[in-house]
Amino acid sequence: MPDTAIATLSGNLEAIRDRSPLIHNITNLVVTNITANALLALGASPAMVENTEESAELARVATALVINLGTISSEKAAAMRLAAQAAQQAKTPWVMDPVAVGALAYRSRVARELLASKPDVVRGNASEIMALAAQAGLVQPAAGGKGVDSLLQSEAALEAAKALAAAQNGVVVVSGAVDYVTDGTRVAGIANGHPIMTRVTGMGCTATALIGAFLAVEKNAFAAAVQAMVVMGVAGEMAVEMAGGPGSFQVAFLDVLYALEAPAILEKARLS
Repeated sequence: MPDTAIATLSGNLEAIRDRSPLIHNITNLVVTNITANALLALGASPAMVENTEESAELARVATALVINLGTISSEKAAAMRLAAQAAQQAKTPWVMDPVAVGALAYRSRVARELLASKPDVVRGNASEIMALAAQAGLVQPAAGGKGVDSLLQSEAALEAAKALAAAQNGVVVVSGAVDYVTDGTRVAGIANGHPIMTRVTGMGCTATALIGAFLAVEKNAFAAAVQAMVVMGVAGEMAVEMAGGPGSFQVAFLDVLYALEAPAILEKARLS
């Protein structure tokens, strides 16, 4: 199954670079720069539009939409709702990153509202995914978050992720030392990456953005999510070999994304 999920990776990576798909990002102010630069390095075209006057219009014409709840405000939440609804109507694929959901009530409510617009993919850490599933009445509530960080391993959220994916008829990604991707039935585990990635702001948010880029060229959301997470993990492993610490890692990561080719990804991918 994992081999099937990455069978189109080479063609999809080439398609991103050839077509430069427009990725509409409503993201958080901490990661705007790294998100935009990662998409550019991969070959996509980022647009960082988050006002209520334009968000729905852009979501209709973009190739994919990325919504990240990191630094949410009432105006940004309104823009997110409009963009998600427009994406659903226009059949624009979209991905949601429920940053710190479960830890704070307001963003948890916004996340529940956004789920009604049926994101193709939801990507979060273990505590965020478990909180979303609990709010939907799919699992029992469980503690395990500390702000935007999870105190739980990704394995702990796998059953919650499967339940949420099945209920949403979509795909859920749980990030961690091993990333899990599920559509409620199938599960792929991705063991690529490096611990230094947890010391650089926005790596999880960048993974969400890369999922958006792959959704723009791959109709199968499960395959798109698997491929994006493999690229993210492999790029992280390669970048750490060039870096002396978190600061130089971020620069090296962008350089690796820019030069990364499918044979190296497939050779290094650790899927189960």
